[in-house]
Amino acid sequence: MKRLNDARILMYSHDTFGLGHLRRCRTIAHALVERFKGLTVLIISGSQIAGAFDLKARVDFVKIPSVIKLYSGEYTSINEHIDIKDTLTMREALILETAELFDPDIFIVDKEPMGLRGEVEKTLVALQMRGCTTVLGLRDVMDSAELLEEEWKKKDVIDKIASLYDEIWIYGPQDFWNPLEGLVVPSRIEDKTRYAGFLQREIPTSENHRAQHPLPENYILVTAGGGGDGSDLMSMVLAAREHDRNLVYPLVLILGPFMRSEQREDIHRRANNLRSVVVIDFDNELETIMDGATAVVGMCGYNTFCEILSFDKPALFVPRTHPRMEQLIRATRASELGLTQVLDADQAIDPAKMADALHALPNTAAPSKSPYQIKLDGLENICNRIEELQQSRVIDSGINMDASNMETADTGAA
Repeated sequence: MKRLNDARILMYSHDTFGLGHLRRCRTIAHALVERFKGLTVLIISGSQIAGAFDLKARVDFVKIPSVIKLYSGEYTSINEHIDIKDTLTMREALILETAELFDPDIFIVDKEPMGLRGEVEKTLVALQMRGCTTVLGLRDVMDSAELLEEEWKKKDVIDKIASLYDEIWIYGPQDFWNPLEGLVVPSRIEDKTRYAGFLQREIPTSENHRAQHPLPENYILVTAGGGGDGSDLMSMVLAAREHDRNLVYPLVLILGPFMRSEQREDIHRRANNLRSVVVIDFDNELETIMDGATAVVGMCGYNTFCEILSFDKPALFVPRTHPRMEQLIRATRASELGLTQVLDADQAIDPAKMADALHALPNTAAPSKSPYQIKLDGLENICNRIEELQQSRVIDSGINMDASNMETADTGAA
């Protein structure tokens, strides 16, 4: 383990829908403190359940007021008695105050360049003035070019990225997908862009690690991430089991913390009428359950995809297409490369077709059997880049100190 004395990394995760942003930031933060002694990471998060995840020593989080992204794409406060405008004002002020007090060397913003409704723009300006290195971290796929261009054009995002960020890190390999493909991107942004590679996942090794749930042998895991839009997937899988009684492969369904209570109750009720179906409402160590699975059914969110590649599991994806095309693009590309299988929702809603796909899934080839060379070196590359940036800061600081001493000496001689 190397040492980066007193290095401070601040991360921003807006977290309005699901768990993807927080889990990605936590994965990066843990890799950094495992690699470097003396380094501290602070995550600013709007997640309602940020405290449900174990954090390693020297990783902490600051909770800002939660905002929920509705399926329509609009936002609302978690507290119905507080206006959304007031909530956003509080969030913006807390982010700026936290950044100024923490005084980071590097500020990493996850996915939303200016934050929710522009709430990190003032912080980016303030930190740049302090000499902090600003980094925008983008997942491998953002959205369709048309939708992303429409969203960013309204907010002048491209120009702001060019002026307010020192680097752009893409959490995927260049030969998998370019998240800015189809956008008019100036050369000054291209020059700042680095492809890190996918973020590899590992089984938790903390002292608190334990098997939280009794699981059957040789099960298919069905996961929907945070679960806010995952009830359709669960219903499709259960419908296939209800339709085809010969489909007896054990199932483990993880619903996620954000699934609505009436949907959750319906899934539990239907599962209770089927053999070898285990339903888990939430587990903060999904990696352990995935590692034990024979195969996985999911929606193809970024974290689930990285976990499937990391644990080398045959996978079937049923991606959502609203409000973003991200999952469909990723699942389609993965299928083209022979990494995973994909079934669109129009097919998956047919119990017979879903049953056929589930029958075939356990015998499907794992991602490692694909001719595509999987690059799971994202965390290593990020750590390497952090070390380079910190070494540059030390060198620059030494040069500035020498220049300051020279100026003092010259003044004294005069």
